[in-house]
Amino acid sequence: MSVRLTDGRLRPNLLAMTGSPQTASAGILLYRMTPKGLQVLVAHPGGPFWARRHQGAWSLPKGLIEDGEDAESAAKREFEEETGHRVTGELLDLGEVRQRSHKLVRGFAARGDLDPAALVSNTFPMEWPPRSGKIIQVPEIDQVAWCAPAEAKTRLNEAQRAFVDRLVAHLGEAGATSR
Repeated sequence: MSVRLTDGRLRPNLLAMTGSPQTASAGILLYRMTPKGLQVLVAHPGGPFWARRHQGAWSLPKGLIEDGEDAESAAKREFEEETGHRVTGELLDLGEVRQRSHKLVRGFAARGDLDPAALVSNTFPMEWPPRSGKIIQVPEIDQVAWCAPAEAKTRLNEAQRAFVDRLVAHLGEAGATSR
């Protein structure tokens, strides 16, 4: 029960499996400690649809979990595809959230660093303008930014804000200083 994506990859057809239009994704909330406190890396989706949308539009670098793939492997793969940066080491499981779109997102956290200027995102084909027949290549992510937890929560998709809260709770006092 799979659906073939435009790039040839397969993803689970959760509609056929569950009878509802749900998809499952996994992503990584990269974090670092600075003299000013905790910072997390958030990503802005690429493409003309998102160009002028900022508050509540950002996300963890994330993507679909493929057939036979575990969530942690999918999160690492998607992070690398969307940022050009490989996450190594253990991941902290931040649990799941369900977005308004009904998409289920499994979040993980990893300590690391990434220069936003070094972002290298993969692209996907998109018809733009809609119904024009013209296909353009769009980056999955057009920018990333390091933010204190409070700022990250204003930028992030509403459901994904829980990942920041869960990371801060896990880190305890070190994370609490930068709220």
